[in-house]
Amino acid sequence: MQDPRLSQLAKQLVRYSTATKKGDNVLIDLYDVPEEMGIALIREVRAVKATPFINVNQQKIAREMGIGATEGQYKVISKNALAQMKSMDCYIAIRGSNNINELSDVPAKNMQMVASQMRPVLNHRVNKTRWCVLRWPHPSMAQSAGMSTEAFEDFYFRVCLLNYGALKKGMTALEKLMTSAEEVHLKGPGTDLRFSIKGIPGVACGGSHNIPDGECFTAPVKDSVEGVISYNTPSIYQGIAFDNVKLEFKKGKIVKATANNTKAINKILDTDAGSRFIGEFAIGFNPEIKHPMRDILFDEKIAGSFHFTPGQAYEVADNGNRSAVHWDLVNIQRPDYGGGEIYFDGKLIRKNGKFLAKNLEVLNY
Repeated sequence: MQDPRLSQLAKQLVRYSTATKKGDNVLIDLYDVPEEMGIALIREVRAVKATPFINVNQQKIAREMGIGATEGQYKVISKNALAQMKSMDCYIAIRGSNNINELSDVPAKNMQMVASQMRPVLNHRVNKTRWCVLRWPHPSMAQSAGMSTEAFEDFYFRVCLLNYGALKKGMTALEKLMTSAEEVHLKGPGTDLRFSIKGIPGVACGGSHNIPDGECFTAPVKDSVEGVISYNTPSIYQGIAFDNVKLEFKKGKIVKATANNTKAINKILDTDAGSRFIGEFAIGFNPEIKHPMRDILFDEKIAGSFHFTPGQAYEVADNGNRSAVHWDLVNIQRPDYGGGEIYFDGKLIRKNGKFLAKNLEVLNY
């Protein structure tokens, strides 16, 4: 018997997140996801009289491709993938992984080359389609979250099927506040960071691009970042686990980076000219997500968190930074993680993970 939550999730992704309508072409991109979920999505796309297209992928195969990847090969792959993407109106990706470290032994230079070659496909998808990306609750995710498989599945569907519309008023208020602000000051244990967001819009995200969702993002003026930031949330990037990441900035550039694997982090940050500059600053506020699990689509939405992202900026909140890297690194400011403050133009906006203004209280955990 099929879990009814599969069809509920398919309906949310098709009818709410991507607002799929009659006549749309919809690309469904699945990585290690049960066939029942793919079938539910195909049926829901057809139910709104749109046309489904599907790519089915496996992480073990992606690893093997990555190990022997060549630039010429991925130029062809990128060209074909871009042609497919240009035919689509909507894009829904569900990415599972039986092993979150499956790509850890793919050479870093291959990972960087593949990311660089596939960047035009990502840029077109982000800027030209109505898209939504989410994870699938494999047991490996339950292990990372320190939960049983069943408990994690219940958590997953509770988070993914959240009534995001109920947060809309608060998200809109935060978006306006962020758009009108000029200077940001972040404070907390090991963190004292200042930067400008003048002239760069805030963008609220409430289930239309990521599930789970719950963030409002912008970008710092590229050369304005000064100070130091210590991230208190573990991260996986290019298949490598990172903890205790600390970055120091001068004139917008990361001039010193340390972590449990300092050599690996600096190799990533040396990918290209833009990878030592920041492409995104975002405030997370999903009330159902409280603790990190080394999965960035969840971790970047943690209640009372922010993320500060080396690499590529989004065109909708653009500071001009271009890079093959886009690495969301998260800091949680709730008291149980050491606390912290966010100031806009000298005014305290959020303290210890909770917004102070009445019109933002709906976003508090």
